[in-house]
Amino acid sequence: MLTVHHLNNSRSQRILWLLEELELDYKIASYHRDADTNLAPPELEAIQQLGKSPVLTDTTSGHDRTIIESGAIVDYILRHYGEGRLLPKTGTEEYEAYLQWLHYAEGSAILPLMLKLYTSRLSPTQDESGAALQTRINDEMQRHLGYLDQALEGVDWFVGNSLSGADIQLSFIAEIAPLMLPSDSMTNLSLFRQRCHSRPAYRRALEKGGLYAYGPSD
Repeated sequence: MLTVHHLNNSRSQRILWLLEELELDYKIASYHRDADTNLAPPELEAIQQLGKSPVLTDTTSGHDRTIIESGAIVDYILRHYGEGRLLPKTGTEEYEAYLQWLHYAEGSAILPLMLKLYTSRLSPTQDESGAALQTRINDEMQRHLGYLDQALEGVDWFVGNSLSGADIQLSFIAEIAPLMLPSDSMTNLSLFRQRCHSRPAYRRALEKGGLYAYGPSD
């Protein structure tokens, strides 16, 4: 059985979406953030010592595997259970582009956005010490979101104009982008976010996953 160790308001929501797109059987082990610190609970450390979400455990057919990191989890699920779905054929140009986008989401794009989120929570006194970083953070954020927006010019999805695991991985970037920049400044990325939210599998995952602040507003 595949089990997603799922934290509310986190990137693990996209793993639920992937599993719903593939119509696989899975379980959800739910965890809730601390109301004061917004951090994951220590119970997650019993599953994997870093105590981060998502974590996937696989006990199917005698397996006893624990996988961390969203990109590795997406890759694992598609290779072992996807049956060719949401994954370009190995050796093609589309497959190489898929790998790039899959790892770009967490390898490069997320960093300035998370720095922006973290520094926005600083007290005025703390913020003064980090003010010098803001220009760099904002420049990098604009650069990466602009890159994604440009890549979507004239297409619906990032790879071969067909939904893939890379789109699911990149969806979180698109979902938190409006917190950083006006929604009308990245039209293509905004439309991409709407396409993600409109998929029936996304909606099913949202119903099963519970509280998620970055989903559709309706």
